[in-house]
Amino acid sequence: MAASTRSLLLEYGNPNVSDNGNSDEERSHDQSSITPILVVSTFIAVCGSFCYGFAVGYSSTAESGIRKELDLSVSEYSVFGSIMTIGGMVGAISSGKVADYTGRKRTMWLSEIFCISGWLIIAFAKDVWWLYIGRLSLGVGVGLITYVVPVYIAEITPKNHRGGFTSAQQLMLSLGFALIYFIGNIIYWRTLSLIVLLPCILQLVGLFFIPESPRWLAKLDREKEFETTLQWLRGMNADISQEAIDIRDTLDLSQHNSKAKFLNLFQRKYAYPIIVGVGLMLLQQFGGTSAVAYYSSSIYVKANFSTIIGTTTAGILQIPASIAGVLLLDISGRRRLLLVSSIGTCLSLVLVGLSFLFQELHYLEEITPILTFIGLLGYGVTFAVGMSGIPWVIMSEIFPLDVKASAGSLVTFVNWSGSWIVTYSFSFMLDWSSTGTFFFFAAVCGVTALFIWKWVPETKGRTLEEIQAAITRFPSEVC
Repeated sequence: MAASTRSLLLEYGNPNVSDNGNSDEERSHDQSSITPILVVSTFIAVCGSFCYGFAVGYSSTAESGIRKELDLSVSEYSVFGSIMTIGGMVGAISSGKVADYTGRKRTMWLSEIFCISGWLIIAFAKDVWWLYIGRLSLGVGVGLITYVVPVYIAEITPKNHRGGFTSAQQLMLSLGFALIYFIGNIIYWRTLSLIVLLPCILQLVGLFFIPESPRWLAKLDREKEFETTLQWLRGMNADISQEAIDIRDTLDLSQHNSKAKFLNLFQRKYAYPIIVGVGLMLLQQFGGTSAVAYYSSSIYVKANFSTIIGTTTAGILQIPASIAGVLLLDISGRRRLLLVSSIGTCLSLVLVGLSFLFQELHYLEEITPILTFIGLLGYGVTFAVGMSGIPWVIMSEIFPLDVKASAGSLVTFVNWSGSWIVTYSFSFMLDWSSTGTFFFFAAVCGVTALFIWKWVPETKGRTLEEIQAAITRFPSEVC
């Protein structure tokens, strides 16, 4: 059973005692420090996540300006809003292989080429087709980003700080999302497209000055670069011998047991991590996140609430909520935050559904706009604390190196596919029944809480090698 495997993982990864009986504190003392190059490398990596957050909120805040200037119909603008998810699927399905063949740094560099091209095309677009091309290019770029950024950060960070550092991508995504909501209502839409070029260019240049993932270097048998890079990341006085041995041993074992083919994902021993990774991504999207992010303005209009107040307030609250999530992740653990987040989003969406139900029944009509506003704010805050970023953290942790490319591509593709389905169908669902739409999303969030409680393991305080060994060690328990 999944619960049994979860228990075995926790037992195998006991945070207090290592396999040889030494305290974990003694074993990891030299690995746990935060070095300047680790901070800089993480910051450069998450600049891509800022671009992603900006792109998510762009279609909502720029809608009136673009439609008015280029005379777009509702259907034409809906295509513009959703076509980024098509590009995201293209980027996602190739992300793992690209990151494996070219390296994590080159993949981030390639993603920014697509993003910069996309933003420039949108900024200077003269008709709807140029908008589509720009948005599609942007989608390919962020599709690559969603996989490679959490994987890169997880692979360079010591176990004691991995959760907080990896979830920093969500903080930067929220910053980009908040900024576009905050300034998108007052700045010309073409100017907005040029503003976001700054973090894109910063990442593009910064990538020349940060190290490659040591685990990727070890996988290619570039031993000297592997040890030099790991030493640089941990500090010149740190003892990296045990960590280097663990990485090599796990890599040798995984490569001996399996060749890197997509069909290897369907081996029995990988069933559990695939269920966890795919399940979290599907439930994240079908819980309504893309619908709320892409069409928040339309929701507020339907609820008779001020779009400017709603989107600006939501953007501002995203920042402290994301900061709280980053700070709590390595304290409370992944599972606990995910449970709190999924339950919170469920209750918030129930409130939104009730507000539209009261509106349809002409009951308490004077407070239904406020209920919608409170519900959407609650959804945004509770989602940012956990369900927004932690599934990506877990995705970067649970897959062994021999299948990480294929598994990561699959999981990222599932996420973008779910996003496309939700963004494409949301307008139709809203026309069908606003009440039913949000009650459906609330039900999915409730199922998410049950899924997390039953299936998702706690990975806090473990090295990637310990997590991956434990999670594939007892496949018969989950199949």
